Amino acid sequence: MAEPLVLVEGVTKSFGREVVTKVLHGVDLELHPAEFTALVGPSGSGKSTLLNLLGLLDRPTSGRILLEGRDTTGLDEAERTALRGRSLGFVFQLHHLLPAFTALENVMMPMLAARGREEAGMRARALELLEEIGLADRASYVATKLSGGQQQRVAVARALVLEPPLVLADEPTGNLDTESGAQVFELLRRVSERHRTAFLVVTHDERIAARCDRVLTMVDGRIRSDERRPRA
Repeated sequence: MAEPLVLVEGVTKSFGREVVTKVLHGVDLELHPAEFTALVGPSGSGKSTLLNLLGLLDRPTSGRILLEGRDTTGLDEAERTALRGRSLGFVFQLHHLLPAFTALENVMMPMLAARGREEAGMRARALELLEEIGLADRASYVATKLSGGQQQRVAVARALVLEPPLVLADEPTGNLDTESGAQVFELLRRVSERHRTAFLVVTHDERIAARCDRVLTMVDGRIRSDERRPRA
């Protein structure tokens, strides 16, 4: 099998000093390119903590995390920020769009932060993604004029604009009605297959988990099961 996109070895995470709460207990995990994985488990099982560690938003207490073969353990904050911007996309339950900005401007934001392209190239890339998600005709709409489902689709486009190999999604359909949630999930699957982007999706929705390539189940800070499923 090809080298994993993400390799997690013996990761633990504890919080507190005088009273220590251990949230993750020796987690081992591999994520591979183009894999669409669900992370499920009861509330408090450590899913969000693990997602934060994988997203380089926090550091493990012990163990190590390799991203695209690079050990993130000893990286300083500037190096972690650069690696996060280059290798990871994020989609959250709340879209976190800038309300006064248009759909186009929101999608362009990561490129503006990275400062790697001329504005014309950034606009073209953002418009290409808005076309892909079916919102090219809403490019000039400010975020507050979009429906909840449309806002989340813009958030997906924003996560993809720098072409990261891995997108971390925390309950991406949790704030949407059933129909809008299904549309957003289908968009994620379509994007994954078209661009060979890996997704790790935290979800409580059994219907979404059932349609993923792989389902990881966390209980009490440990991965208790790892089920791979053939693509439908």
